[in-house]
Amino acid sequence: MRKLFSFNMVTLDGFFEGPNHEIDWHHVDEEFNQFAVEQTSAVDALLFGRVTYQLMASYWPTSIAVQNDPIVADLMNRLPKLVFSRTLEKRSGIIPRWSRIILPKKSQN
Repeated sequence: MRKLFSFNMVTLDGFFEGPNHEIDWHHVDEEFNQFAVEQTSAVDALLFGRVTYQLMASYWPTSIAVQNDPIVADLMNRLPKLVFSRTLEKRSGIIPRWSRIILPKKSQN
């Protein structure tokens, strides 16, 4: 059985984001980047919900991400991404273009 672990940035009072979905409170420095590279290098795939997926897909495939953080951008772009959503669909064009996307089918149980 594979291991599943969570890599989240959370405030001490339990918030992932601000009231307008902003994440400008994240403190990203060289130490954090090294941690992110080590964690992301140790996984076989990334798991996202729809909102986080859309946020990540709007940044990591861009030339700005590749220029600013080439190692993490390479990992994020190369790894398979499992996206759990009831509304995203590859066929309809709703899903933003990003490589190696898997949309698991809803269980019929």
